[in-house]
Parts: sequence; structure tokens; C-alpha cells
Amino acid sequence: MGKLKLYDITIPRETIVEEREDVYLSRTPEQRFFSVLQLNYISVTMNGGKPLKFPKGKGLVICKPTI
Repeated sequence: MGKLKLYDITIPRETIVEEREDVYLSRTPEQRFFSVLQLNYISVTMNGGKPLKFPKGKGLVICKPTI
């Protein structure tokens, strides 16, 4: 599992974005793919076992459940 990194609020947002982009670009395509799957797994787990978005009807229409 990944790690949580807390940033100081005095660090400019651009610096944080550059750092995250460097980490992302240093990964192989396989690592990027598996990190997306891991993120999806975490989001489903945190939502009580239900996906945040799910297919509805035909085609590529995706909707969020109403709360």
C-alpha cells in the first residue's frame, strides 16, 4: 500500500505538483496501472464495499449513487 505524505502549507502548490509529477513519470506503465487498481480498491473499501461510480443502462453512462 502507498504512504500518506503531509505537506507544509507554506510550500507552493506548484512545487508539490512538480514533485508528484516526477514520481508519476518515474514509474513504469505497469506500476502506473497497478497504482490505479490499488486506488480503486481503496475507494471501494472506504465506501462500504460499493463502487463510487457504476455503469447505468447502456453505453458509457456513469452515475454516482444519490445520497
